[in-house]
Amino acid sequence: MKRISLLGSTGSIGVNTLDVIERSPERFEVCGLSAGSNLDLFVRQVKKFQPKVVSIFDQSKIRTLRERLNGLDVAIHSGEEGTVKVATWPDTDLVVSGIVGSAGLVPALAAVQAGKSLALANKETLVIAGELMLKAAADKTAIIPIDSEHSAIFQALNGEKREQIKRIILTASGGPFRTFTREQMEHVTVAQALKHPNWSMGSKITIDSATMMNKGLEYIEAKWLFGQEVPVDIIVHAQSIIHSMIEFVDTSIMAQMGIPDMRVPIAYALSYPDRLNTELPSLDLSQMAQLTFEPPDYLKFPCLQLAIDAMEAGQTMPAVLNAANEIAVQAFLDELIPFKDISEIIRMAMNNHKCCPVTCLTDVLEADRWAREEARKLITVVH
Repeated sequence: MKRISLLGSTGSIGVNTLDVIERSPERFEVCGLSAGSNLDLFVRQVKKFQPKVVSIFDQSKIRTLRERLNGLDVAIHSGEEGTVKVATWPDTDLVVSGIVGSAGLVPALAAVQAGKSLALANKETLVIAGELMLKAAADKTAIIPIDSEHSAIFQALNGEKREQIKRIILTASGGPFRTFTREQMEHVTVAQALKHPNWSMGSKITIDSATMMNKGLEYIEAKWLFGQEVPVDIIVHAQSIIHSMIEFVDTSIMAQMGIPDMRVPIAYALSYPDRLNTELPSLDLSQMAQLTFEPPDYLKFPCLQLAIDAMEAGQTMPAVLNAANEIAVQAFLDELIPFKDISEIIRMAMNNHKCCPVTCLTDVLEADRWAREEARKLITVVH
């Protein structure tokens, strides 16, 4: 029986994780749950899975949460401190981090520092503080990726020698605007950007897919997870059937394929090094009319190049990239800026930033704070 603490239980990753757990009650026990602000769903989850510790990030809802969970034998907390308590709960074997954005960094780092295995869906954690996370994990614990692309790479590397990798090939769906012209990109609406052709995700991640920033963040994450010396290429694969590939030094390519359902990589992360019978539909290759591949258009999707540039700059620049992106994406969702200005806000924030070494968490958090403030100023100027 593996005891799980789940961070971000009411989000897309969280809901899918609980679905996987519910299908294998003999394998998993929910030890802790944390959520952001979706109180109604959170209460239903807590009552159903009976964890030992829970936390809601929105501190204004803690009183109502206590009232609605009255009578249950559960420790109740709130805020970032509460999320950290869930992430470091003594009985926990594996922490699943499904929190969206930079808010996932502190609890994920705390979990690793406490010696917990970490199943990571929150790519921003490694983007912002990859060096700190890897140092904290070292030989003490494991970081298991949940992102479908990184899970694919993780699976393809199982039993292989790292020195025999020639390159990593990250696949990208291309998002909803893969076939748009640059002129059409000038008039993209929020509704259009939220319609991903293959995946069902939260709004922030869906917009990141539309700008291809999602793939840029995954590029940085791959560099930290699998070695900065390993070349990472990005290729657009519109069908989202091949989730990523590894090319070895003999030019053999190993691809991991599957249905576009996040429960598959979640199940692998939960059960690793074993596999679960998920009872999900099998991939029917006979129904695949074609699998296509094309290079990404860096001019049409400038966020992708910005992420690569940020990783090459290193130090605090990836944290600035991520924070400016979060602010710009929210401004677009709030219809304060047009779609094309997301990349411009990020570019200007990066240009205005003076890189600093990352020696501790404070360095990262200060860069994050600066970039958010800078992005808000830039939005005010362009709005």
